[in-house]
Amino acid sequence: MPDKATHTISYFLLAWLLINLVQAGFSELHYDEAYYWVFSRFLDWGYYDHPPMVALFIKVGSSVMHSELGTRLVTVFTNVAAIGILWKIAKHYAYDAKLFVLLYSSMLILHVYSFITTPDSPLFFFTALFYYVLHRYLKEDRLKYAVILALIAACMLYSKYHAVLVFLFTVLAHWPLLKRPSFWLTAGLAAVLFLPHILWQVNNDYPSIAYHLFDRTARAYRLSFTTDFILGQVLIAGPVTGIFLYYYVYKQPTTDTFFRILKFNCFGFLLFFLLSSFNSRVEAHWTLLAFIPFFLLVYAYLAHRPKMPVWLTKLLYVNIGFIIFIRIILIFPLPGLSQLKGLRQFWGKTAFARQLHEAVGDERLIMDNGFQDISNYNFVNNTVEGFSYNTRNYRKTQYDYWPIEDSLRNHGAYFASFTPHTTDQQDSIDTQRGTLYLRYIDSVRMYQKVTITVSGLAERATAGALHPVTLEIHNPYQDTISFSNAGTKWPCFIEYGFTKYFFQQVAFEALPGDYQHIRIAPRASARFSTAVRMPVIPDEYSLIFSIRTAPFAGARNSRKIPLTVLSN
Repeated sequence: MPDKATHTISYFLLAWLLINLVQAGFSELHYDEAYYWVFSRFLDWGYYDHPPMVALFIKVGSSVMHSELGTRLVTVFTNVAAIGILWKIAKHYAYDAKLFVLLYSSMLILHVYSFITTPDSPLFFFTALFYYVLHRYLKEDRLKYAVILALIAACMLYSKYHAVLVFLFTVLAHWPLLKRPSFWLTAGLAAVLFLPHILWQVNNDYPSIAYHLFDRTARAYRLSFTTDFILGQVLIAGPVTGIFLYYYVYKQPTTDTFFRILKFNCFGFLLFFLLSSFNSRVEAHWTLLAFIPFFLLVYAYLAHRPKMPVWLTKLLYVNIGFIIFIRIILIFPLPGLSQLKGLRQFWGKTAFARQLHEAVGDERLIMDNGFQDISNYNFVNNTVEGFSYNTRNYRKTQYDYWPIEDSLRNHGAYFASFTPHTTDQQDSIDTQRGTLYLRYIDSVRMYQKVTITVSGLAERATAGALHPVTLEIHNPYQDTISFSNAGTKWPCFIEYGFTKYFFQQVAFEALPGDYQHIRIAPRASARFSTAVRMPVIPDEYSLIFSIRTAPFAGARNSRKIPLTVLSN
């Protein structure tokens, strides 16, 4: 017969499921969720930003219904399953269902991915499953556990690249794993299962590596990167109890190998991203996987105390009350809170997308302010005809790889921007976000996917000097492209600029020489000899080549090419 603890956990899981189904159905999508919804419309083995598991989660749920709930449906159910798995682990060390429920409900980070669908959502589920099977594998070196671990490890990698850190810290915590032949079977099988994504990276010139290792971190350091990270980690553990919970994690002894692995993963993740904050901004939720071992360690520590401190119990209830309040206002927003950074992305986007659709009708739409608004427009209107024009001062996104651009070129579309177009031939609409300017382009001329590589450029150059270079321009499209401006309404210019940091607004200059005669057949390339003038101020720079076609600001058509400019 089920005991009282089993009943408590069962009721908690049912309540958690119902609460998150309501939350998922009545809260607007976060911008990132809308972006990942577009992922699900173009299923592939990989994407510019992330592996494909999040797209599969959304695809399955959206096949049931096109709505916020459909987008989040698989996440809600797998999150409930993950909690059940964590209870199966936790009860081996202490059998206290009330403490388990109270502690879990009080940790803010564990609420966030109970209904929001991002790559962290499947990663959380598969990592909980990983620890459950690992717990058994440590005790019994059996083939079936090794194979199951390989399947789970592959799913973790297909969810988010952070999974690599779990594997690393697990091995660092328990080196004898390397002596098990079955461990190498697990590693080899997981690598084979992950091979389709690796091949996708190879075939697309490693876009995720370029983004996560270079583009995303290339900005000037500010002290706030580190202080915000530290404060964020305390708050997401529990707004009023976080600092105490960290102390309990530290105090919990490593009574067995599994607890040693949990501690290595918890503090390893936190230390890794703390060090990362000295290079670039780190989002608080990137440490999500630290909080699975964090929760289990705190639970074990408190469960083995003679008595739960009354003051801590009260503070945990305060946490829960605060979190419930936040979750309610995500559905019923309070005007005074509408501008808070962490909350404002859940409000008003649906109305904005519908208002924009009323303005453009069934025409295609281009926006140049990142992937967020256009992805929300696509989701709300259940279309994939909205396109994000990523400028040379921004970064690439998955929109630079999807065939949406191909369907726009040489066809009519509206161009929407919060910045007035440099022409009187435009309309405007007043939105809650401000004035949005619209211009109809009768024949879109756009070369987002054209790639430019350079040869003949030294890594060190003299300030102000003119350096000859040769460009190789590749046409990936199925039609011939031309850089001629003769008789065209929308002129084209090939330009270059020097930047020091990510998102830095810099001036671009036109390339010298006659490139307007160049015509490139489909899937072919052309070479063009020209010259670039170095900046007059010595420093470390990145050189970018850009193709600008009116009325757009110019695309980023080359990698950022690092070089050092020296004084005369």
